[in-house]
Amino acid sequence: MFKYGIDTLTVTKVTKIAEGVLKATLTKKAIENVTICRKKVEKMASGNKAVYGINTGFGPLCDVQITPQETSQLQTNLLITHAVGVGNPIDKELSKIMMICKVHALCQGFSGIRLKVIERIIYFIENDLLPVVPEQGSVGASGDLAPLSHLFLPLLGEGEFWIDNQIISAKEVLKKHQLIPISLQAKEGLALINGTQFILAHAIAGLNKMNYLLNLADVAGAMSIEGYKGSASPFKKALHTIRPFKGTQKVAKRMRMLFKESQNIMSHEDCERVQDPYSMRCIPQVHGASRNAYYHLKELATIEMNSVTDNPIVLSDTEAISGGNFHGQPLAIALDYASIATAELGNISDRRSYLLLEGKYSLPRLLTESGGLNSGFMIPQYTTAALVTENKSLCFPPSADSIPTSLGQEDHVSMGSISGRQFNQILGNLEKIFAIELMYAAQALEFRRPLKASAIIEKNHAIIRSKVTKLEEDRILKDDINAMIDLVKQRKIIVK
Repeated sequence: MFKYGIDTLTVTKVTKIAEGVLKATLTKKAIENVTICRKKVEKMASGNKAVYGINTGFGPLCDVQITPQETSQLQTNLLITHAVGVGNPIDKELSKIMMICKVHALCQGFSGIRLKVIERIIYFIENDLLPVVPEQGSVGASGDLAPLSHLFLPLLGEGEFWIDNQIISAKEVLKKHQLIPISLQAKEGLALINGTQFILAHAIAGLNKMNYLLNLADVAGAMSIEGYKGSASPFKKALHTIRPFKGTQKVAKRMRMLFKESQNIMSHEDCERVQDPYSMRCIPQVHGASRNAYYHLKELATIEMNSVTDNPIVLSDTEAISGGNFHGQPLAIALDYASIATAELGNISDRRSYLLLEGKYSLPRLLTESGGLNSGFMIPQYTTAALVTENKSLCFPPSADSIPTSLGQEDHVSMGSISGRQFNQILGNLEKIFAIELMYAAQALEFRRPLKASAIIEKNHAIIRSKVTKLEEDRILKDDINAMIDLVKQRKIIVK
């Protein structure tokens, strides 16, 4: 049982809550925190002192004070006017993660929202009522205004939901569930749409995928080395003890595990070859550097998902600080770093695929014994080359850019939403790159028989062969590639 606003949220816990595996609930303590903070907001809203976002306008209109009678309309207008997102809808999973993270932040008792609003969002989560959110339109400060506005329009009976992969109007869905639209009160609109939950959801989803792909990178590299008749000596513990980066040591240890008791590796331990190309020899250093980026992003995302990122922050009966906790820069920079790290995994994978085609060390050129009439595996490497370059183009760091908004009041923004989207695009391309490398490596292993690779590599070879048979003569490879991509996406390849 996870307690909103009280327990510590993690990538694993968010994922389990979203999947319905872990139950999340409100406790008396969280309810107390929310109720106490709400009373503070009501006191400020009824007072004469101007308090940003509670009894004033927003952004450049912060100097315009609003009467208590106008408060509800002000908050409603806020959501309606900020719901200006464009482009394709984000994945439903991301909408759900956004709501989970927002509820956790609101329950910490600094946002001034009413309990009934939080309970309605929890109802949406638990009943898979997932709002439709366009992917474009956020500049990442004052938080993710446009996507969060779309996310919470259904509270008002506006906007749309996903129902069985169909887009249905919120009015229709609320009516079916016998729910009355909520009339927002002082501060509540700001509490809902100020925050970094769009950026954060992309970071969480990406971290979840990157964790598997980091492990898969090692497996793909090990299988390629087995097929190439490469050396296991660059992975010895003593070598990495004297340059002890955390990620490097982790990868070297995994490579030793992946080669354990390999007949194929042991058969040429004393051969005349001095060294392998970098894409095989430097796997711990390259994959390890990407792991270090993963560790950093995971650390920052964990802090963010347990933080309060709306504005203003209610601290007492008389003080609501208008600060910058909504600014997405802490995640934006780390997401850009993680994008580069992810793209590099694809870059080195493509190089290993290329090596397997060269026809060295008893491998036939293009991994076919009947070259000339047959092109073998020549062309899928064109695909990995294209994907690698596409990923490189996606590595431009949006966090390095800023365009002023809100008449200059918001004169520096993070563009972190773009960073998050690019990160996930690169991860999607990486799945395809690894799928092709694994297909090549499985073919290369056929030419090492009757020697066996390690147990885990042989198990994965069998998994691959259950979907993609050995290439004897040219055939349409599109179906084979798609089958390999499905194995990767469904995480069927054993990584540990």
